[in-house]
Amino acid sequence: MQFVDHAPVRLLFGPGKLNALETEALPGKKALLLTSNGTAVERIGALARVKTMLEARGISYIHEAIVEPNPLTTTVMKGAEAAKAAGCDFIVALGGGSVMDCAKAIGIMVTNPGTIWDYVQTGSGGRQPTAIAPIPLVAITTTAGTGSEVDGGGVISNPDTFEKCSVGGHIGCYPVLAIVDPELMLSVPPKLTAYQGFDALFHAVEGYVTKRPNFMSDMYALEAVRHIAAGLARAVKDGNDLEAREHVAFANTMAGFVMTTCRLTSQHSMEHSLSAFHPELPHGAGLIMLSMAYFSHMIETGAQSERFVELARAMGIRDAVKPQDFLRALFDLQVACGVSELKMSDWGITRDEIPALAENCRSAGSALFEHDPVALTFEDTVEIYAASYR
Repeated sequence: MQFVDHAPVRLLFGPGKLNALETEALPGKKALLLTSNGTAVERIGALARVKTMLEARGISYIHEAIVEPNPLTTTVMKGAEAAKAAGCDFIVALGGGSVMDCAKAIGIMVTNPGTIWDYVQTGSGGRQPTAIAPIPLVAITTTAGTGSEVDGGGVISNPDTFEKCSVGGHIGCYPVLAIVDPELMLSVPPKLTAYQGFDALFHAVEGYVTKRPNFMSDMYALEAVRHIAAGLARAVKDGNDLEAREHVAFANTMAGFVMTTCRLTSQHSMEHSLSAFHPELPHGAGLIMLSMAYFSHMIETGAQSERFVELARAMGIRDAVKPQDFLRALFDLQVACGVSELKMSDWGITRDEIPALAENCRSAGSALFEHDPVALTFEDTVEIYAASYR
């Protein structure tokens, strides 16, 4: 049993913790304040509060509201150029996983030459090392899905090649400060709450059934699953249920730590191809649509049977005795969250695309296929997409 646990993030968790930005040590004097190209952080008042606290401390900033739900290479380069031109020496990422992922990539490009795709290690990426440390990052998450506030990686889409690949890996890509305030999540709509919560769930599940789990990743993963089971359906039903939001936010962060101590499996690679081809598709929705067929296939191979039983128990089936109990718990949670009937066709995905999706994910996301407990063939990958399609 071996693992490395090095997540150099000062984590502040709990309702009201956004106010800690008034006093916490910050890693620079001028910030790139990065948000999505939507209006959520403005609508909930978080943007105004962050600006006010930065100004009160004499921290100057530029604000770039540019990040898409699936952030693009072009957006990374635009943000990096703006930060360099303004002389920013750190980034404040305010938003969900896409904003934090994009911020990590921007941080790399502020200090390193070329384009962000030069530093992608899979697919058509240039596979160059990140030679110079990125500028520091402060991550303030307003959603509960990716765990990006505590890990050192991100996912960026290349619109020219239809690839969605991981970037980061340098120790400097880890945020120096992360603020997880469940009060900022109270107004997330029900569907997005569900999509994001299932993303966190699958980070934990994949990390638990991966080829090389360890004591530390197991601890984070099972605790994340328990908290998703305790809070997600409640948060979807009543967004103002702060206790439920706390459970889901904590699960999200614990699942982020899973990714710092082990690797996920190919379910994430398969979804990345879906949302690379169809950028309007929410990542969590894609994962939900793949999940029943994906984990059914894994269970049918006999892989990690005891671990699927433990996952079922963590999800609330205390008398679980067989791996299929996990599938029942997963489906029941999808029903409870109103997402069991999602259709790929509703996002413009067609059956004819399936072979191309399979080829794409096995190239752009090859690293995660290496961590499946039983190797998926190309034919298996096509079969899972086909079984998930409707």
